[in-house]
Amino acid sequence: MLDDQRMGDDDPPRVPGVRVANELGAGSGKGARFSIIVSITTSVVIGLVFWCLILTYNDQIALLFSSGKAVLDAVHNLSMLLAFTILLNSVQPVLSGVAIGSGWQALVAYVNIGSYYLVGVPIGIILGWPLGFGVRGIWSGLIGGTAVQTLVLVYLTMRCDWDDEAKTTSARMRKWASTK
Repeated sequence: MLDDQRMGDDDPPRVPGVRVANELGAGSGKGARFSIIVSITTSVVIGLVFWCLILTYNDQIALLFSSGKAVLDAVHNLSMLLAFTILLNSVQPVLSGVAIGSGWQALVAYVNIGSYYLVGVPIGIILGWPLGFGVRGIWSGLIGGTAVQTLVLVYLTMRCDWDDEAKTTSARMRKWASTK
């Protein structure tokens, strides 16, 4: 069923993780999968719009905040990194929400720790100081960590059998309801 068929006029819109959890709890693997596809597609489209805006107007963005030559040059030099940060951060939180809504909280925590502290931060440190890239290197390392996290979450989400996940969740809900 679609959201407007299930939700009343006064119900707030649901975030992807809650929506996935609700669909899985209701035993609807198809509903969970559909919610994931819609959420990720919407996030990618919004991210691409802002990615294009940042790349197109990279010389004008800083004018919103400053007219100083040093600031304008710095923003111009870092705008590509900003664009990729916006793009990745439009998708990664949705995937994290989906994974958390699916009950994979511990797995998400391990993915976060591994992505940032074992990949992103070390690469950022190496690029930033020993290789002399400074802010660009540190930021690139952190983008790398976010990219690794996003790719791992995409892999996990794609490989999941959502119908099986819905059966497991429904069984847990029935068991929990019977113990009350």
